[in-house]
Amino acid sequence: MIENATGIILRTRPLTETSLIVNWLTPEHGRLGTVAKGSRRAKSPFSGSLDLFYEADFSFTRSRSSSLHTLREVKMREGHGAIRQDIAKLQQAAYATACLEQATEPETPLPEIYKLTSGFLAAVGAHPTLPQTVFAFELKLLRELGLDPEVASSHLTPGAGKLATALQASDWPGIARLKFSTSQNEELGRWLHGFLIFHLGKLPRGRASAIA
Repeated sequence: MIENATGIILRTRPLTETSLIVNWLTPEHGRLGTVAKGSRRAKSPFSGSLDLFYEADFSFTRSRSSSLHTLREVKMREGHGAIRQDIAKLQQAAYATACLEQATEPETPLPEIYKLTSGFLAAVGAHPTLPQTVFAFELKLLRELGLDPEVASSHLTPGAGKLATALQASDWPGIARLKFSTSQNEELGRWLHGFLIFHLGKLPRGRASAIA
């Protein structure tokens, strides 16, 4: 039976000379793996529709024996092209992927985390590359996972604590307008570094580059 979904492409990698594995984040199915057969051929119907951080409507046939399902059709909604044109933006988006892969289970519905990730990618593409965008993603993701840090009981200085609370509560345009000093960025970065290791077991890959 063919199923329909909406998703964000988190990762692609070759499977054979002609096919790709495409990993998605979807609201309904969470992280989902598909095989795009023939997608590496020059005249593939998938040509131009499978790239990192594309948001798309797609259909797939579920496998009975594998966690990789067969991709049928893809219709792109949003390409987030600005991300792939700037290495700093790409590093932030790739770090978000590492967080999702470490913190969530495959094929578990994640509607709020999908919404969060979609908003984060739009913010990364639209605004200057700032550490606070990553800090906000981390804080909001931790909240969705039920691991919301208690800013009031932390050892953050008053200024950094106020900014952390604002990151938790603000929308993405508001986050981009917040003003951080270098010392506040460093303080929040260290605080979240320790919190992530404690609750996730290890730091997701690429964090240093994402907040540089």
